[in-house]
Amino acid sequence: MTRLKGRVTLATVAGSAGVSVATVSKVLNGRSDVSPATRARVQEILEKHGYVGRRPEPARRETIELFYQGVLNAYSVQVIQGVVEAGQAAGVDVVLNAHPPHPQASSSGRAAPWIRDIIGNSRQAAIGITSQLADADLAALARARLPLVVVDPANIPQPDVTSVGSTNFAGGMAAAQHLLSLGHRRIGYIGGQPTSACNQARMSGFRSAMDSVGVEVPSEYIWLSDFLYDDGVAGGSAMLDLRNRPTAIFAGSDEVALGILEAARARGLRVPEDLSLVGFDDTEVARLASPPLTTVRQPLREMGAVALRTALQLAAGEQVSSHHVELATTLIVRGSAAPHELSSVAAS
Repeated sequence: MTRLKGRVTLATVAGSAGVSVATVSKVLNGRSDVSPATRARVQEILEKHGYVGRRPEPARRETIELFYQGVLNAYSVQVIQGVVEAGQAAGVDVVLNAHPPHPQASSSGRAAPWIRDIIGNSRQAAIGITSQLADADLAALARARLPLVVVDPANIPQPDVTSVGSTNFAGGMAAAQHLLSLGHRRIGYIGGQPTSACNQARMSGFRSAMDSVGVEVPSEYIWLSDFLYDDGVAGGSAMLDLRNRPTAIFAGSDEVALGILEAARARGLRVPEDLSLVGFDDTEVARLASPPLTTVRQPLREMGAVALRTALQLAAGEQVSSHHVELATTLIVRGSAAPHELSSVAAS
């Protein structure tokens, strides 16, 4: 069989095989109404001459917008990983966009430009991580009927906003109870913003445990700023410079705990000999810290996965069992907290 010259088309293949263009098209499309002999002859010619048909239009996949406000850290990376892995399993695409932190409600009552961009991108749903949304943003998403799921919202979520978090109150209580069981009574808390829902829950759990044994927490033992390393350094420095400094500190995040470790190191204090420390999150940095952090584990990747699956349910018009899902926290004991000794009291 001689090779056809020039551009090979359906018509040239049909002419060489002695069949109609429609028959060649049926062979290419896998139709069954072609005799085996004709099919074999046409396929032989197609293969012989390297016929390449038009590229088929790619199948349109569902796309979820994942947005994050602020600087990416170990916490957010694990949540994002959970969202992406669940998206792969569900056969949907996940588009990650970062936006300015803590947007303020516009005086004009208009949604933020990046919210309008999400609505205009024809997404099936949106997922926000530790995001603070103004009323105008939420109203715009509601008008566009774009489902929204927020992981650990930075502000108190409205009742009709679907969110995913962990048992922060129970986690805060477990952290304090662990330090109390080690004999500590002067325990400080360094955490996030006062308006943060997860921060309020962690601090409330901490206070509840302290109240249960009749231990009062002085105002100078509470430091609220953000969940970042620099906040741990600042809060730790202020607390450890007190004349009657705490013998233990519960940090609202692992990153804050690392900052407290640095503040202690700068003052010649050893952890856990001179200061016991408990973090929150159980990110990779908790295991790599020196000493490794005792911390409250949040199932961060699972939180991301639940957010993705919930967003798809809402996009499909399905009812969800709860507007707020809380996954269980677990205390992970490592090496940063130790029994309180009289020598520590003397050293303080």
